[in-house]
Amino acid sequence: MFGKTPWQRLLLAILAMAAVLVVDIDEARAEYGDIVINNYSDGAGMRPAIFPHWFHRVRFRCKVCHADLGFKFKAGGNEINMVKIIDGQYCGACHNGELAWSVENCNLCHSAKPGTPTQVHESTIQKLAPVALPKK
Repeated sequence: MFGKTPWQRLLLAILAMAAVLVVDIDEARAEYGDIVINNYSDGAGMRPAIFPHWFHRVRFRCKVCHADLGFKFKAGGNEINMVKIIDGQYCGACHNGELAWSVENCNLCHSAKPGTPTQVHESTIQKLAPVALPKK
């Protein structure tokens, strides 16, 4: 695994920097099905984070995140912040520098356009007209 020896950590850091240089951060935006997380980002002067749901879903069963890690089935329903992530909660359970890149690579996650609200990006649910429930 990367990150155990000094050479592996150096290689990981170089790869992370290359990924940031290759991705045009100004053009980064959420794709269909991604989850934009902006409960605290705008207020902290950071770009909102983009969680590529389907990228993770191809690799892991739903229960890994939604049962084992406690993510609620609602965009914005989790009180995720960087202190919790650094403490190994939520994203930090995997993004710890051993299983996946660690939190030092801010732009890999915080790449949404400022002001993008917390949402499942391009969700058809967001585009449905509200239905008035019958009065009882």
